[in-house]
Amino acid sequence: MPHTKRRRLVTTAVAVSLGATALAACGSSDDDSKADSGPVSLTYWAWAPGMDKVVDLWNKGEGKKEQITVTVKKQASGDTLVTKILTAHKAKNGPDLVQAEYQALPTLVSNDAVADISKNVGDAKGKFADGVWQQVTLGTDAVYAVPQDIGPMMFYYRADLFKKYGLTVPTTWDQFAKTARALKKKAPDTDLTTFSANDSGLFAGLAQQAGAKWWTTSGDKWKVAIDDAATQKVAKFWGGLVKEGAIDNQPMYTPAWNKALNTGKQIAWVSAVWAPGTLTTAAPDTKGKWAMAPLPQWSASEDVTGSWGGSSTAVTTDSKHQEAAAKFAAWLNTDGDALNALAKEGGIYPASTSAQLSGAFSSPPEYFSNQADFYTKAAEIAKTTAPSAWGPNVNVAYTSFNDAFGAAAKNKSDFAAALQKMQDATVADMKKQGFEVSQ
Repeated sequence: MPHTKRRRLVTTAVAVSLGATALAACGSSDDDSKADSGPVSLTYWAWAPGMDKVVDLWNKGEGKKEQITVTVKKQASGDTLVTKILTAHKAKNGPDLVQAEYQALPTLVSNDAVADISKNVGDAKGKFADGVWQQVTLGTDAVYAVPQDIGPMMFYYRADLFKKYGLTVPTTWDQFAKTARALKKKAPDTDLTTFSANDSGLFAGLAQQAGAKWWTTSGDKWKVAIDDAATQKVAKFWGGLVKEGAIDNQPMYTPAWNKALNTGKQIAWVSAVWAPGTLTTAAPDTKGKWAMAPLPQWSASEDVTGSWGGSSTAVTTDSKHQEAAAKFAAWLNTDGDALNALAKEGGIYPASTSAQLSGAFSSPPEYFSNQADFYTKAAEIAKTTAPSAWGPNVNVAYTSFNDAFGAAAKNKSDFAAALQKMQDATVADMKKQGFEVSQ
């Protein structure tokens, strides 16, 4: 997204129409950046488990010295929190800080709900990979949040069963398809993996890896390109595998999916760095039998991954102490003790590159105790995270994906047609809500 410091776009909130606001003219003014004097009390809306314990470290240490006290108010995540933030902002009584998923930032920025804290985060940029930092700048000179956790994508597979079936870990998507077909010939009742339409974040991450940019701006208009060439390539690839029966077409996170993983009927999973936690619950009997590798590439010469999940810490425009809030946000996501506590209490994988090989990440997850270099490899993969391009109605696009791709996967029908439905629904919603959309 180009720099639009003084440009205005007609936008809307998630489920709450708030009318026309400035996209990137949002944020702190020079007055907002003045140093706070005297004791300051801040409120932080967050959903990560154990965040209150992490904040206690601040309040007893750096916060005590700076006379800045932070109180955590536990919230729901996702669209529920976005709507609540925007409702509070409309009433001018929002919190000082908020935990915001990366894909939610454009909506919050467009509605003038989060501030530009670029003058108050010091050298924080150098603590993060370029592709991660881009998610909090939206491609502008502004900084709308400090990255907290990320979800770089990778490939998980049953090492024992790959050996049993004589399979080689695929390094390209073409090899991935050949591996799926080879397995079907050797074990017709076994699937390499499944295409799941109940988690749009997976598909978005795969498209991101392929180079997709679903939302961009041109002049004073939004351009929606969910059906761009990169995403079409991804949709046709997975749709083709489903149609020919080379992989399963069942959704993830169901009892049937758990059983398939636990019994070896599904022997691989395209997921993210947080997968060990899911596998611990879904496939407890296979602990120590899985291994992790980089995501297959579209070309053997490429080295890039997508992102599935992750959040940031943003300062709201309603805060009367934006400089103090930004100081806390930077500490929370760059300080070693804070990041270790976030990992221990909240189970997050830190966005800060310096924390990805220290503390809680100096040894592999217990479930992957057989792969000593798990986090070393994860840190290298995280550095290759592709830039993203989120827009102000991600929720509509995601809902459309679940509907259109859910039907296509179930019926083994055309994924390209499902992608077109996703594109059309997203554009129609933007126009209905008053966005200027170029074709």
